[in-house]
Amino acid sequence: MSGGGHFSGRLTTPLCIAGGICLQMLEQMGITVAAHIQSVEQVQDDRFDPVQVDAARLKALLQKPFPVLRDGAAAEMTEAILRAKSERDSVGGVIECACVGLPAGWGDPMFGGMENRIAQAIFGIPAVRGIEFGTGFPAAAMRGSGHNDPYYMDRDRVRTRTNHHGGVLGGITTGMPLIFRAAFKPTPSISQSQDSVSISRGENEKLEIHGRHDPCIVPRAVPVVEAAAAAAIYDAYLCSQ
Repeated sequence: MSGGGHFSGRLTTPLCIAGGICLQMLEQMGITVAAHIQSVEQVQDDRFDPVQVDAARLKALLQKPFPVLRDGAAAEMTEAILRAKSERDSVGGVIECACVGLPAGWGDPMFGGMENRIAQAIFGIPAVRGIEFGTGFPAAAMRGSGHNDPYYMDRDRVRTRTNHHGGVLGGITTGMPLIFRAAFKPTPSISQSQDSVSISRGENEKLEIHGRHDPCIVPRAVPVVEAAAAAAIYDAYLCSQ
């Protein structure tokens, strides 16, 4: 279908509207959600400090037209995107999102877990190919003694000195920053000639796509990730009442 139909990024509009409302309601509760471009192709930004990231750092990100943490990362990522465009190609990347101010106890074990809710919403965004929470996939190469987060009392609050769990254990928030990363594939609509087939004729055929197509959708997807996360988190709050 022209414009991509239900696979089009246009369908993120209602998600952004609903998520935008949830972001405001969460903010009134002292909860802040923000994301940055963690990578584009091979260009890497810094990652959030999993323990020390705070609302001030997240709100500063929200003011940036190209949200990154490391000075110079925006220019390097822009160069990679423009290079792919000049070669009639596209690139993907990773968006890292954090939520701070969450109390402990939101979510449920098993299928109603906080990760489950967020993952379901994030996979509703076209082009998302994977998601990880906290340390994520590298945890598979760690030992339990290294991955387990040590607990301690911070005045009257229970905290952890590390945050490999990404703010969620057993589907339930712990009160530490909730951190996840979503991987986006390169835009499939590129102007290079590609091998395909004609279903009607049952023959091999070259596919040539014309028109305007983004060489990288990652910068556009940042507010969509924030909106999807906010909607899922607010839904968990409603279910906790």
